[in-house]
Amino acid sequence: MQIGEGSSEHRLLFSGDIKYERSWLFDAATVRFPKVETLVIESTYGGPQDFQPNRSDATQELQDLIKLALSRGGKIFCPVFAVGRSQEVMIAIDQLFKSGEIKPVTVWIDGMISEATAIHASHPDFLNRELRTKVLKGGDENPFNSSWFKKVDSREQRESLLYDPSPCIVLATSGMMTGGPIIEYFKHWAPETNNTLCFVGYQAYGTLGRRLQQGHAEVPLMDGGQTLMIPIACNVVTIDGFSGHSDRRQLMDYVRALNPTPRKIICHHGDAKTCNAFRQGLRDEFRVQTYAPANLETLRLK
Repeated sequence: MQIGEGSSEHRLLFSGDIKYERSWLFDAATVRFPKVETLVIESTYGGPQDFQPNRSDATQELQDLIKLALSRGGKIFCPVFAVGRSQEVMIAIDQLFKSGEIKPVTVWIDGMISEATAIHASHPDFLNRELRTKVLKGGDENPFNSSWFKKVDSREQRESLLYDPSPCIVLATSGMMTGGPIIEYFKHWAPETNNTLCFVGYQAYGTLGRRLQQGHAEVPLMDGGQTLMIPIACNVVTIDGFSGHSDRRQLMDYVRALNPTPRKIICHHGDAKTCNAFRQGLRDEFRVQTYAPANLETLRLK
């Protein structure tokens, strides 16, 4: 954005959440901007050790997990964000089932995922070229149309799924298990050893998802005004690489690709320790002014 006019003009680029890598949905974030003087950039995975596998490796890991879990006759339930992660996981599953490597099972879609997927499909111009072509062709070419994807339409249908012994995959919100239909699947399926809880997105500190990643043997859940202790006997797996956030390497590459390099860089959208570590890394690498401001802190741009 351009701030001010004439001699007081200042060009600022606000990154938002960026992925500087081609994903199954989108091309890499663009760096084609006029001269940027100040960059405000996310820092979610800006820590010195925050490196993630690429999309192809993450997809292979997910597909291997699905083959193993289904061979045991278990269920896989994934807490997912309705926008972005859900659609990429659907594409990875669709690739696996269409490859013939494994017999397809029903993939139940619960929460706002179907609505978000419809929005993606109705705006193909924003998708990468390969996916855009498939969506425009429609039919079996469109991965979101595949017959194994079924929407959970009601509470009654969800309850019937909870007690159905058949192997299946469930993608359900919310992505950090702070609420939503994923909690119902978790309550019923976490105590069973054949089942697998699979995380494909970031889990913030203090969330149920983060506690499960940390290996808690049981967790409390409120149910009808009572506290239930849920034992965790299922397999708990985290697959990195599906995130909509760039890792440390990609963030650095993004800044490096901007020409000329911004004179000021402001790091945000990350915990305080990570933001500050990323700020220091940017300062050392590019020899520019860097900041990791606290909430409500004021900075002068010019």
